[in-house]
Amino acid sequence: MNFIKARKLKFEYIRRDEEGNVEGLLTALDSVDLDVRQGEFVAILGHNGSGKSTLAKHLNMLLQAEEGTLWVDGKDAMDGGNVWDIRKSTGMVFQNPDNQIVASVVEEDVAFGPENLGIPTGEIWKRVENSLQSVGMVRYRSHSPNKLSGGQKQRVAIAGVMAMEPKCIVLDEPTAMLDPNGRREVLEAVQALNREKEVTLILITHYMEEVVQADKVYVMDSGKVVMQGTPREIFSQVDRLKKYRLDVPQATLLAYELRKAGMDLPEGILTWQELAEALCSQYQAR
Repeated sequence: MNFIKARKLKFEYIRRDEEGNVEGLLTALDSVDLDVRQGEFVAILGHNGSGKSTLAKHLNMLLQAEEGTLWVDGKDAMDGGNVWDIRKSTGMVFQNPDNQIVASVVEEDVAFGPENLGIPTGEIWKRVENSLQSVGMVRYRSHSPNKLSGGQKQRVAIAGVMAMEPKCIVLDEPTAMLDPNGRREVLEAVQALNREKEVTLILITHYMEEVVQADKVYVMDSGKVVMQGTPREIFSQVDRLKKYRLDVPQATLLAYELRKAGMDLPEGILTWQELAEALCSQYQAR
């Protein structure tokens, strides 16, 4: 059963000049179709301006499409009366954790969401404990978020969303402002939630290595979905991805260049381990 089903979604931004006069319309989503099953890990790729963040904001009704249909957790996201229910089932984690951390103590920030849902106090603190445990931040529960690293802040933001117990988390470039260690921390935390709690993940990113473990990948360009498939299917098409101004994982790119140079390597290599195994097989075959 699909947790998210979108058909022919269309959304336009109004362009205005410096005096506020309407100059025209910018089509951000152009007949977008999307299917996400409960418990899937789905990645959405695209260069800046491709429409991927606009699509993310539709999934918990921060934006509402002008045309098409969108169902989230069995509810019509084109019906404004479903905002509350959809936002309870679909949480958002944004690029900058400072934009969604509101309290001066970590555990109080994580408690903020369920408090606003009217959850009883005893249940709130159980959720805070479980959420901080899930993202490996229990020992920082009494700390000020201002004293945490970028990766730690992002894990607190994820814990705050998890404490509301959504069925789905949409992560809009959550690692864009982090160093490699911070990116690894955040990805490990959300992938654990997907594996262990079957939380549906929708990851918007431009880091190709983050996509390797996804169940499905959508590629967007100029507001349209231009490619979809498994990571191996998508990254097997290096030349086509370059046309959409996208990179591929470094191991995939090296394998691609070695194939061009005449080596008999399989297409769609995703990791350094796969590449090493393929090269060892070539050596042993000699």
